[in-house]
Amino acid sequence: MSKSTADQSEPIHVEDADHLNDLLSEHAVVLVDYYADWCGPCKMLEPTVEEIASETDAAVLKVDIDALQELAQERGIRSVPTLEFYVNGEQAERLIGVQDKADLVEIIENLS
Repeated sequence: MSKSTADQSEPIHVEDADHLNDLLSEHAVVLVDYYADWCGPCKMLEPTVEEIASETDAAVLKVDIDALQELAQERGIRSVPTLEFYVNGEQAERLIGVQDKADLVEIIENLS
């Protein structure tokens, strides 16, 4: 069974700035998870982010700040995990640190 990009049930790994911009413009509500493989709190947050991808209508994007250092700098990411919420391509919210799943889902529902 093939999935369209509008029906993502798992996080999308961002490849570069253009890819991020394309994804932000393609989806109404987007959660961007800026993370690093060495980051303990990022690993704690990962199952939550994956559940949000499968359980909500939001597109969930993952940005590896080590692989995409320039992008992370352009976006002003200074610590991980950082979560950004976008609506119709515009940033609506930014949270830093491990977050409770219920709080994240509530933000997505309020933005939808």
